[in-house]
Amino acid sequence: MDFGQTENRISCGTTILAMEFDGGVVIGADSRTSCQYYVTNRVADKLTRLTDKIYCCRSGAAAQTQELADNVASTLYSLELALGEPALVRDAAVQFRNRIYAARKTMLAGMIVAGWDQRQGGQVYGVPITGLLVREPCCVAGSGSTHVNGYLTAHYRPGMNQDEAVTLARNAVLMAIHHDCSTGGVIRIGVINETGMHSRICYHDDPEVLQFASDLLWFTEFGNC
Repeated sequence: MDFGQTENRISCGTTILAMEFDGGVVIGADSRTSCQYYVTNRVADKLTRLTDKIYCCRSGAAAQTQELADNVASTLYSLELALGEPALVRDAAVQFRNRIYAARKTMLAGMIVAGWDQRQGGQVYGVPITGLLVREPCCVAGSGSTHVNGYLTAHYRPGMNQDEAVTLARNAVLMAIHHDCSTGGVIRIGVINETGMHSRICYHDDPEVLQFASDLLWFTEFGNC
């Protein structure tokens, strides 16, 4: 075994997600940035603005995803100036796809692009580290995604209202925090619709969070009996 290579390996982890609802999209993420066994930032904001109505959720190498988001935001700003109208959500997703695919051998970046535009309303696009681009009504990524994929598949349904989508997103991130050691901190939730972006932070002492955490702990301990 090459212990030197293991020592130098960088391990990153997170949980990001987005889902469409009737009237817009909900995005969510944890706030922990880690490197190997160290938590380098407990309150990172992984929900990054691209335009007033388009945001991205970042996973991967923090420095690379931050620079990538800044570059795409600058390109979209120039595009809006040239066209004289707001950029489309798919425009933003295509910009990420092109950049990630071009640098796929050196870049560690998995993105979720979500937003609202006049043509198609609320949309969610997944752009994994391979540079693939696919629209999904509900998308989750990061190390915590393996723990919540089944939960989201079972509970998400098209046409959900805003409150239902926000609750589902919050509970999914909390479940990832409970099971994934690389996911932690506070829960950041954003709602994007025709009026713009509206965000909130869910802390561990919120009554609704505490109740779901209590139910989750009970299920973990006794659900398989």
